[in-house]
Amino acid sequence: LAHAMSRLRRCLHFVRVCEAGRQKENPVSVKGWVKALRRQKDISFLEINDGSSLKNIQVVAPTELLENNSDEKKINTGCSVKVSGTLVPSSHARQSTELQADDITLVGTCSPVDYPFKAKKHHPLDYIRRYPHLRARTTSFASLLRIRNAAAMALHSFYQAEGYIWLHSPILTTNNCEELGDLFQVERESYFQTALPFAENTNHSSQFFGLPTYLTVSGQLHAEMIACGMTSVYTFGPTFRAEKSQTRRHLAEFWMFEAESCNFEAMDDLTQVIEKSIKWTLEHLLDKFAEDIHYFHTTFSPEAQAHIQTALKTDFVRMSYSEAVALLEQSSQIFQFKPEWGADLQSEHERYLVEHCGNVPVFVTDFPTQLKPFYARDNGDSTVRVLFLDWRCHAVSFAKRYSSVSQWIIHSVLFAVT
Repeated sequence: LAHAMSRLRRCLHFVRVCEAGRQKENPVSVKGWVKALRRQKDISFLEINDGSSLKNIQVVAPTELLENNSDEKKINTGCSVKVSGTLVPSSHARQSTELQADDITLVGTCSPVDYPFKAKKHHPLDYIRRYPHLRARTTSFASLLRIRNAAAMALHSFYQAEGYIWLHSPILTTNNCEELGDLFQVERESYFQTALPFAENTNHSSQFFGLPTYLTVSGQLHAEMIACGMTSVYTFGPTFRAEKSQTRRHLAEFWMFEAESCNFEAMDDLTQVIEKSIKWTLEHLLDKFAEDIHYFHTTFSPEAQAHIQTALKTDFVRMSYSEAVALLEQSSQIFQFKPEWGADLQSEHERYLVEHCGNVPVFVTDFPTQLKPFYARDNGDSTVRVLFLDWRCHAVSFAKRYSSVSQWIIHSVLFAVT
């Protein structure tokens, strides 16, 4: 009988937690971690999650199935288990399906005393970050990882459908793209033990590549070259900035999406592609991961939901730098930095412009030459301005605090006119 039961368990249909609610096959097997456990005399209830869904699946099991192990191998919160049984409709209002367990196998043990995340308790993000090896089991980080994955796939899907080629630009490079001042220089470990400091060493023959090499700050220069033969390309990968700043606006490492195309004939062609890609991505997330998005809205930033809906239903605003400065100068609001033509737009200016336009994302174009990089094109105007696009969205404040999907999408889609 034991041999027959073992063979039956191996033949059970394996399902992920996210699939359980629409699963028609029975019996089934589910694998995951115990997020909550409630023991009663005859029946016990387990909440199981495998990272595929915001919601757990409830397992209803005879208590004796949990008590077959010794104290050292007892099923507790944090343990990994394999549960085999039958999916049945649930009478609970918050779930459509539950798993009636016939067998529970303890895969990995966990001490209930040492496990840092207690059931039914909200843990602050700073506390969760103290346990990097376990934080993916928390609702906040698991939800964020699912959203980031879906957003990345949506961006790939959009630009592939538009005919763009994904370019893998190098991480190690000799280029100082965008003429940024601070870069991370890379060299083999033995070089630091024998050579002079970077600033004093002018003899590059002892360096691994024979010349100074850095972690990339952008794949743009590589994309521009390839676009001249492939028409439309994009890069999507890690980039690094060495500015010594601890503010929320600065990251030492982040992933950036950059696209280049030779097909644009006007600035409006560029803004249309960016607007379409943002809306495409947001619509995909709201369609496929509505529960995760709703969780972030209710837990961290309730106002962000209205901003996203506004962005989806409204055309993004276009204005020139001169028009933006004129709006700021006419405002009765007192700014810390006085707005004037020729000065860069500060965060407070950007927030005002977005709010003034009804909390709709705003494109700003045609900047003074001295404010933008060397590669921005002259727009042909006699007042010396360049074709450069910048844009801002009201969701920025929400995302800077919590690394949410809104900020990640907004600041990952960057274009330059080639």
